[in-house]
Amino acid sequence: MSYRDTYEKWLHSPALSEEERRELEAIARDEKEIESRFFAPLEFGTAGLRGTMCVGLHQMNRHVIRHATQAFAEVILAEGPEAAKRGVAVCHDCRNHGREFAEEVCAVMAGNGIPTRIFEALRPTPEVSFAVREYGCIAGVNVTASHNPKEYNGYKVYWQDGAQLPPQHADAVAKKMGEIDIFEGIQRMDYQEAIQKGLVTIMGKETDEKFLAKALEQATDKAVVAKVADRFKMVYTPFHGTGHKLIPEALKRLGMKHVICVPEQMVIDGDFPTVVSPNPENPEGFALAVELARKEGADFILGSDPDADRVGLMVRGKDDNFIVLTGNQTGVLMLDYVIGAKKRAGILPKNATALKTIVTTEMARKVAEVNGVQCFDTFTGFKFLAQKKDQLEQSSEGEVIFSYEESYGYMMGDFVRDKDAVTAAVVATEMAAYYYDRGMTLYDALQELYEKYGDYQEKTLNLVMPGLDGLKKMADLMASLRAQPPVEIAGVAVKEQKDYKDGSVVNVETGEKTFMELTDSNVLRYEMADGTSVIVRPSGTEPKVKVYILANGESKAACAEKAAKYTLWAEGLKD
Repeated sequence: MSYRDTYEKWLHSPALSEEERRELEAIARDEKEIESRFFAPLEFGTAGLRGTMCVGLHQMNRHVIRHATQAFAEVILAEGPEAAKRGVAVCHDCRNHGREFAEEVCAVMAGNGIPTRIFEALRPTPEVSFAVREYGCIAGVNVTASHNPKEYNGYKVYWQDGAQLPPQHADAVAKKMGEIDIFEGIQRMDYQEAIQKGLVTIMGKETDEKFLAKALEQATDKAVVAKVADRFKMVYTPFHGTGHKLIPEALKRLGMKHVICVPEQMVIDGDFPTVVSPNPENPEGFALAVELARKEGADFILGSDPDADRVGLMVRGKDDNFIVLTGNQTGVLMLDYVIGAKKRAGILPKNATALKTIVTTEMARKVAEVNGVQCFDTFTGFKFLAQKKDQLEQSSEGEVIFSYEESYGYMMGDFVRDKDAVTAAVVATEMAAYYYDRGMTLYDALQELYEKYGDYQEKTLNLVMPGLDGLKKMADLMASLRAQPPVEIAGVAVKEQKDYKDGSVVNVETGEKTFMELTDSNVLRYEMADGTSVIVRPSGTEPKVKVYILANGESKAACAEKAAKYTLWAEGLKD
């Protein structure tokens, strides 16, 4: 069926509301817009779905939500009646249509005889991972687009371990979506009827309390917080999102007396009116927080993204300006602090282990190994970190004390299997209080770590390739790099070419080929003669190719020089 035929099918479907029909009629003469909305379905992967909110097959709307849920329901039913009876935990964040889409998930699950547990209102992403584990659910669904712009929404799926859906189940859902008619193939019950029939249970404060108790168990040194509580001030912003309730409460229970929240950004709003992008990676989003910190005399700023699974930190620097810590820097600080705090408390496990992704700074490995802690790599994404954690702990090869990736995600404890801004806020704040007691900011602490472990610098470039042409450009770029693997980059010899698709490692000088444990991911990595790692990876959720430059050297200047050199090469890949 052509995209024009699909458009006509949607336009004349009785499943559409009049408002939806008018939206499609308004683009009747815009062939490019029709093609972009109907050329193909959104691709269902291990992270679920993500797209802009409007009417169309390649968009996020209630029909696509129903379609994905019907497919997911059939995969769950294939596990057998006992598995289906365990039910599905459902959550949503602050985005427009979030509640509507979450209730549609419940309605379709109910139509298939599968019970659901839905939060009474928006909640942090890690809490749905927790709910899956806490209540023994077979699966979970979270309606969220994380830190994407306001036009986006998404459909994030979890399996019974509380981690994102494993590849085999994601493939099964995608296959079912290809078989089920998006309008005729849906089994659905009215949401209110599902509540009345006991197929929908509402979760509220009781789940929050259980989750908060587990998050606070990750605190190691509440005494240091109490020691500085009268003097230590911090600023917090949820960027209009789900952290607005639980993070301030968690910090209060940690012992903090001066958590100053940015009032304009404590307002729940899916349009994110005070920021261009609700992303803690972007310093401009912290403008109101910095203004408030200066006014209140705070040295420490913490922000969580709209679904509260990621945190970003800003700290006062030597020149009294506020500096954004990268996800790599925050992770290294937290890893070093967690190891040290557990050592001081006498609770560091003998086989303590840290996990990071392949694109995360190698400084984390240095911190771990210098302190006698194992460190393992995984592919990008917390489903892989969760999988590795379970594998190591079930085989007694390691007890994981900290997991993180460079994109501001951190996981601690055994109660979630996803990145968790609530727990990360607790640990990061305790860490900031510890250094405050020593007369140091986190900026000072970071410089101390560089002196101890060496200088490292990381840079991530986003080669944005939007639209239909962009998808082809992304595929062509990866194909060309495989067809002609570079033996030199920016004038520096490539020592090893690593292809995570087939797991191959080629020694460029000798031509010898070996294989590594990690395979089946569309990622290329080049180990350079000067010690730098250059990684090329298409994003799984956005129309861009990411290039990661992981440099280390004798000084900050040497690291910066390497990063600049490889940046020029990376920017040329887009042309």
